[in-house]
Amino acid sequence: MDIALWIVAIAAVLLGLAGLVLPLLPGTPLLFGGLWLAAWIDGYDRVGPWTLLALAAVALLAWGVDFAAAALAVKRAGASRRAMAGAGLGAVLGVFGGLTGLILGPVAGAAAGEWSQGRDRAGTARAAVAAGAGYLVAAFIKLTLGLAMVAAWAVAYAV
Repeated sequence: MDIALWIVAIAAVLLGLAGLVLPLLPGTPLLFGGLWLAAWIDGYDRVGPWTLLALAAVALLAWGVDFAAAALAVKRAGASRRAMAGAGLGAVLGVFGGLTGLILGPVAGAAAGEWSQGRDRAGTARAAVAAGAGYLVAAFIKLTLGLAMVAAWAVAYAV
């Protein structure tokens, strides 16, 4: 039974790491859930409640980055709410286009949102670039935080 649980925990961690950059996977909850499950399997002997509490705090931070980075980037560019909604929809649809789609999806969505508002080309381009940059920055920060969570768990497990 323990082997099956370890397989589930490792799969959740790997899917969680992938989900930190792929919009359709709930990366942060999967990652934290996998790490928590692995600690539970071991009876919390190596990875205790304080470590799990710290990991939960980092997971909440990573989850918040998703919303803050995209909103701040598009807002700083002076984009409309439609551009923000378009960037989000483009990120979801971009999953089906591979890595290129992941990057270009939010850009195209933000541009479509601004264009539907009747903005000029410069405003549309500014919103599109901001959406793409916001997505990339958020993905980098979330991935960094996720890898830090895995490293902290591994250190606690090894000690």
